[in-house]
Amino acid sequence: MGLFDFIKKQFIDIIQWVEAEPGILAYRFPMEDQEIQNGAQLVVRESQKAMFVNEGKVADIFEPGTHTLTTRTLPVLTYLNNWDKLFESPFKSDVYFFSLREQIDQKWGTPEPITIRDKEFGVIRLRGNGIYSYRLSDLERFWKNISGTTELYRASDLEGQLRSIVLTSISSFLGQSNVPFIDMAANQSAFSAGLKAAAAEEFSKLGLELMSCFVQSLSLPEELQAHLDRASSMRMVGDLNKYAQFQTADAIAAAAANPGGVAGAGASLGAGIAMGQMMMNTMSPTSNASNTAPGGGDDPFVALERLGELLKKGVLTQAEFDSKKAELLGKIR
Repeated sequence: MGLFDFIKKQFIDIIQWVEAEPGILAYRFPMEDQEIQNGAQLVVRESQKAMFVNEGKVADIFEPGTHTLTTRTLPVLTYLNNWDKLFESPFKSDVYFFSLREQIDQKWGTPEPITIRDKEFGVIRLRGNGIYSYRLSDLERFWKNISGTTELYRASDLEGQLRSIVLTSISSFLGQSNVPFIDMAANQSAFSAGLKAAAAEEFSKLGLELMSCFVQSLSLPEELQAHLDRASSMRMVGDLNKYAQFQTADAIAAAAANPGGVAGAGASLGAGIAMGQMMMNTMSPTSNASNTAPGGGDDPFVALERLGELLKKGVLTQAEFDSKKAELLGKIR
């Protein structure tokens, strides 16, 4: 190279990367025909690392800080090129920056239900979703196996592969967990920890560290969920006294929401009470007999007091109260 050509060449004296956008994992510093000046400054910011690649081989990895590039700070490069301590000329090498920031809020979800064998329901199909996060841990492995010489490698380029790892891991984990579906919600934290352990090894093979992995929800197909809801409803009404109370409270709530107020919805309340009482009488013959036997039933004076309260609240009209009052007074005579 002549003196004029040497002077005309461009030399790089500062090498740095400012992350202009989130989600970039690897960035190749643009070199083109430029060469790095001996004594140049390499600036590696916190949450970054830099890697020099010489003739296709990883030469050096630099931690955060400002580094002056000389033969004393590039021992591996010096060895690869047989440079001596008096080396003064510029050199050329590929420089890659890597972001060590945690890539958070990476979502996963089952595109198709996972079939497992449940202790209580037999073979069932589950859907699940959640989030995970990761960061780079082994730059050399990641560069060799994933990013390579790409100018920019983004987290979105890796998203599909990582989601597949998580989904494969959760399928295996749920299949071996032996936890009934109805107990899964209570074990969600343990599931998250187990899923992370199951997927961590596959992440490590890519040069990544799985930082967190959460199971946010697990659900059944709609038809099976509907069956569980009906079963829960039947358990809830197992105590008929509570069911009658529930019917009454539900009717009062409907009355409060009725445009006509409590008085306008008296019929709704009466229907609720009647249905609850009817179910109790149907399912309890002994109680029914005592209520219909001569002299059975509630104390008429107590009943009158209750009717008076209903009249005050507007649930009963004056005519309804008078009719019921006459009936009760007739029993006293």
